[in-house]
Amino acid sequence: MYTTVNQEGQLNNYAKEPKAYYATYPSPEQQRNYLAQGAIATLFVGLLVVLSSVIS
Repeated sequence: MYTTVNQEGQLNNYAKEPKAYYATYPSPEQQRNYLAQGAIATLFVGLLVVLSSVIS
């Protein structure tokens, strides 16, 4: 951990910064997984909306 001290004696602690890297484009398999997750989430939210409208 990187620590500095100012003129008043107060300590400032700085966390280590992670190395920066470029993102990679998702593979076709990852894209299919994202599509499936989105479909499941859409169905779940739709079910919640319908259920809440039936209850109220």
